[in-house]
Amino acid sequence: MTEQPLEQPHRPPAASDGTAHLPARVTDRLGLAPRIGAGGPVRRTRHSDRPAPGRRGAAAAPSLVAVAHGSRDPEALRTVLALLDRVRDLRPGLDVRLGHIELNAPLLPDTLDGLRGADAVLVPLLLGRGHHVKHDLPAATAAAPGVRTRIAAPLGPHPLLVEALYGRLVEAGWDVADQDGRHAAVVLAAAGSRDPDSARDTRHTARVLGERLGVPVVPAYASAATPTVPAALRALAARGRHRTFVASYFTAPGRFASACADAVPHRAAGPLGAHPAMARLVLHRYDRARSAPLGGPASADAVSLLASA
Repeated sequence: MTEQPLEQPHRPPAASDGTAHLPARVTDRLGLAPRIGAGGPVRRTRHSDRPAPGRRGAAAAPSLVAVAHGSRDPEALRTVLALLDRVRDLRPGLDVRLGHIELNAPLLPDTLDGLRGADAVLVPLLLGRGHHVKHDLPAATAAAPGVRTRIAAPLGPHPLLVEALYGRLVEAGWDVADQDGRHAAVVLAAAGSRDPDSARDTRHTARVLGERLGVPVVPAYASAATPTVPAALRALAARGRHRTFVASYFTAPGRFASACADAVPHRAAGPLGAHPAMARLVLHRYDRARSAPLGGPASADAVSLLASA
């Protein structure tokens, strides 16, 4: 789904993970030339795009290729880069790369092209089983036969996601004293998908988050599914739940995340971003997928089985 630019994208309160103050070397980390022409940043080829001879022996760990959706919101790219920096801090020496499905460089095919002859594990920075996970990623690996690939499960559902959601809510002002409160509730705001597995994954996360918080948590969506976030807020208010927070079920900022947060800007948590639990979850998915057999793209059934792990 292609995003449309916002004139003034919503900015939730800055989190404690440092995503708002990343260094100017962002373009260099992406392999982009530091010059801007009429067409925007120009990608350049770096020697590090190719596996160095002798660097990848039989026992070398596969590269971790984090697959982000992509967004025209510049904070999205900065947030994903900060998350991957945390992953590198947790696993020094691991080759960690980034590929986007659309809108941002480097695109996933370019990242895979730089890994020809190597092993890689694709870890989707997506929160449920939808079209991108089931179709786009297998198609990308099928189009890159020179890379021996495994596809990890999406990040959600998983208890570490609930830990990150809880942390972001506390940063937004959620008071643990609200536990069991008769007037408190949370709307879990997700992108939305027509895939029923994606909806099931979101409902599962909402249920587990509700158990953690001790209050109702209602899933709501920015597109392709119902209820919308405003509709969910109205329904909760009708039940006497007037102190309602919005938990952002998004990996990074973007149009959908901003639209959901705008419903209650003073009580909306920021995207999950570079929360420490997210970095641990990326590595957990990577490690689980490493044990999967090589031999081509994962099927939708394999992805479905991995999603519960």
